[in-house]
Order: sequence, then C-alpha cells, then structure tokens
Amino acid sequence: MSVPAATPPETLCLLRTSALGDVSHVVPLVRTVQAHWPSTALTWIVGKLEHKLVGDLPGVEFIVFDKAKGRGGYTAVRRALGGRRFDALLHMQVALRSNLLSALVSARRRVGYDAARARDLHGLFVNQRIPARSGEHVLDAIGSFLEPLGLKQTEIRWDLPVPQAAEVFAEQHLPAAEPTLLVSPCSSHRLRNWRPERYAAVMDHAAQRGWRVVLCGGPSAYEREFGDVITRRLAHCEPVDLIGKDTLKQLLALLRRADLVLTPDSGPMHLANAMGTAVLGLHAASNPHRSGPYSERRWCVDRYDAAARRFRGKSADRLRWGTKIEHEGVMDLIETDAVIERFEAFAREHRPIGQSLQLL
Repeated sequence: MSVPAATPPETLCLLRTSALGDVSHVVPLVRTVQAHWPSTALTWIVGKLEHKLVGDLPGVEFIVFDKAKGRGGYTAVRRALGGRRFDALLHMQVALRSNLLSALVSARRRVGYDAARARDLHGLFVNQRIPARSGEHVLDAIGSFLEPLGLKQTEIRWDLPVPQAAEVFAEQHLPAAEPTLLVSPCSSHRLRNWRPERYAAVMDHAAQRGWRVVLCGGPSAYEREFGDVITRRLAHCEPVDLIGKDTLKQLLALLRRADLVLTPDSGPMHLANAMGTAVLGLHAASNPHRSGPYSERRWCVDRYDAAARRFRGKSADRLRWGTKIEHEGVMDLIETDAVIERFEAFAREHRPIGQSLQLL
C-alpha cells in the first residue's frame, strides 16, 4: 500500500552513511521532500566525514555515525535517536554495517532495495522495497526510495551550501580569467586510479594550451605520494598543488570555479557534477551509465565494455548491472590520447569568447 503524496509522513529517517559521492546523491531526495512535504521532519543518519559535506543542509537533523568507534558508534546513534519512532525509514545502504545500524531505528515503514540490489541480509531489515529496475543511475535509484511513500522525484537539485570563507579560499587560489583544469587523481578504490604518468601527459597538454592546472586530493599519505609522482613526471606544467590543503567545503568552491574536472570514479566526480562543473571521467572499472557524473557524461572516456570483455570474458551488457571490474591493470585500457581528445573536444566547445584558437 502506498501513501498518497497529499498525506506526507510527519517524520522521516534517512539512512545513508557513506561514501561522499553516494551521500551527494541523497541531497536531491532531501530537496524533493522539502519542496513537496515541507512539514515532514527529516532526520539523516550519516557518516562522520560525510557530515562535513552535508551537515549544514537547512531543515535536516543529522545524527552522526562514527564507524571508527566500533560498538561505541552504534551506542551513540541509539542514544541520539532517543527511542523515537518514525513514520518511515529510507534504508538506502545495503552493507552489513548499515543493516545492523538500521535495526536501531524504530519505524512503521521500512523502505529498502529491491531483491536484485540487496545483499548482506538487507531484506530482513525492511518491510517495503523500491521498484525493481535495471539500468538505473545510482542517483535515480536513491530517488526512487520516495515512490513507495507516494512521491516521485522528478527534479534534480543540489544547492549544496558553500560558506563564504570557502569561496574566499577558492578565489585566492584560483583567481578568475584563466580556463582551469582541476585534476583529482585518486579514488578510494585504488584499482580505479589511472597511471600517474598518463595524468602528467594530459596536464602537460592542457598547460601547453594555456590552461591553468590544479591538483587536488585528500590529506592521506597515499594521495600525497601519488600527487608527487605525477608532478615529477611533468615537463611543461607547474600545477597549483592543493593536495591535502583544502576542506570538503573548500573543495566544493574550487570545483565550482574549475571549467573541467579530470578524475576517476570518485567522490570528487560527483561533487563536481553537483556544483555544475563538467567532468572528464575515467571509466573502466565501473560503468559510467550507473555511477558516472549524473548530469552529463559525454566528456567521459568509457572503457567499461572493453574491461568486461578482457577480464570477464563477456560484453558489458551481459554483466549484472552494477558489476565492478576492479582488476590490476584495468585502467590501462584508457588511452592517454583518448583523454586528450575529450579535453580538446570540451575546450573547442567551451572556448571563451575572444580566446585565441591557438590556445585550444
């Protein structure tokens, strides 16, 4: 039974703790609820890092789950919930940790994934499921969690808040007037990362075409080392190196000031898309039609089918939707020339008025 959209739930609990890209996909759902059910009280259980990204969304109560605390993290969530009972829970994560976390939420209606997309005993923790569809982008799948409640997401809007201090940081490091390629080379899934020397070749190419090049990344030792390997391979480029120097909110401001973002399937890919910036995505380990930049994928390089044929012995359309092909060497299927071609295609189409053709 579905509740008609005219009778919204009084209280709604959202459970999606990670990762950054997937959490950004929940924001349009929040905006949809706020637009159509303004009286519904929203509570979102979210991860500690991800809270830094979305924790200032207006009109949402956040309960932070810190998985690093082990059992203590669950205890903190239980205390924050305070025994409340919600009209509905949208259980938008299927990992075992999240399934166990959902057991702390008391809700009459518990909406989860359809059987094909569920795992880790997910079905034991829900009593309703989203429509069973194949071929959906992750963002559309998350949006469909409203459908069992009688509301359909038809508009995609993020409007992620960016503090003025973050805007000032971005302006200081990326003053206006230069076309800018922002390179975020690392995914949290290391087998999705492209070779450093290939990033360097594209960055050199962009610099020779008159573009400012920016190198971004998180504060981990791995990302710093990866960035250092890239910079040692550069011959014609002195990038603005911001690896480990920005916060998540500052990253949002930097992404908004960039013209094009070069990155593998990663959180920054989806954050760039949410900020309205074009993405040159690198896809071999994952299917861009499922997990690529939502708004526009024509600047991406897609070698997912080639990866399926080499590592799985079948075409991509014969794989289960959502299959990851994270094998050593899979990203080598993405040729440097193919990425430069996409860069050039974007540059030609978005050439600023009056800019010399020789620069492009």
